[in-house]
Amino acid sequence: MHVEPWAWAALILVIAAMMAIDFFGHVRKAHEPSLKEASIWSACYISVALLFGLFVLWQWGSGFAVQYYSGYITEESLSVDNLFVFVLIMSSFAVPRKYQQKVLLVGIIIALALRTVFILLGATVVSNFSWVFYIFGAFLIYTAITQLKSNDDEEFKENLLLRLTRRVFPTTDGYVGGKLTTHIDGKRHITPLLIVMIAIGSADLLFAVDSIPAIFGLTQEVYLIFAANAFSLMGLRQLFFVIDGLLDRLVYLNYGLAAILAFIGGKLVLHALHTNDRSFINGGQPWEVIPEPTTLVSLVVIIGILVVTTVTSLTFGRKRLEKPDPPPVEGRGASPVGDRYTQ
Repeated sequence: MHVEPWAWAALILVIAAMMAIDFFGHVRKAHEPSLKEASIWSACYISVALLFGLFVLWQWGSGFAVQYYSGYITEESLSVDNLFVFVLIMSSFAVPRKYQQKVLLVGIIIALALRTVFILLGATVVSNFSWVFYIFGAFLIYTAITQLKSNDDEEFKENLLLRLTRRVFPTTDGYVGGKLTTHIDGKRHITPLLIVMIAIGSADLLFAVDSIPAIFGLTQEVYLIFAANAFSLMGLRQLFFVIDGLLDRLVYLNYGLAAILAFIGGKLVLHALHTNDRSFINGGQPWEVIPEPTTLVSLVVIIGILVVTTVTSLTFGRKRLEKPDPPPVEGRGASPVGDRYTQ
């Protein structure tokens, strides 16, 4: 796949335009987006990502278009898992609802910059060391197993970067409007708003550790990998407000994501076996007994897993979430308990 400089420029221009629209059209004036507003803009961003796939189809053919769509859908589905952590972070830092858009946008920009570094490093390693697919595949299978054991109710714990930031820079006790820094007694302090932005960006870096190897299992084209990651991240901000209240109902999401990671991990191992040159494996000869799934098959499998996971969660997940009300104390009326997402 030969990508002309103008194609790179066009992609970067589109992403920059989306960032500008986000900042000047939504974030600059702090407000809590309504479900309607978030749904419309989320649909717009997803449409841009899907239209980009048609551009790939027009320029480079159906094979690369399928690779892009497979990568985008995988990255978008894995990004939904990010939202669980984002909810925990927002709750832990008690971020005012009207500032959450700003926090997400800056955090996503940080995440995109860090992911770009990961993508370039991954492309360099893959192009020079084909055996790395063994490592990628084994890591994804291991991640799939740990995904099955994940507990979405765990509290958010600050990572080393956040602890170091707090230690180096004096921090205000509370939020100071929408400011990231402020002066107190002539000394510059950072506010919790800046801390939570760093938390969002650095938390996504951990997700990139499994999502980047996953997309390399679907395509090795840097242009497509970058585009899929960029569009999935840029749509994440509005998606947060669309499905914020639905996250608790996607009770089987971790099983679906585990299945996707395990499938791609297996595909990577098969790819490594088909191009094997390690002397201690099959005498240094390729092993092609089991065929490697095509990109189209991978796309169908990924979509199928997501559909089954979503339908199962929305159909049977309610019973898992429902808990019997405790009996009222004798002589007292039962007091109503507010829903988690009741404003």
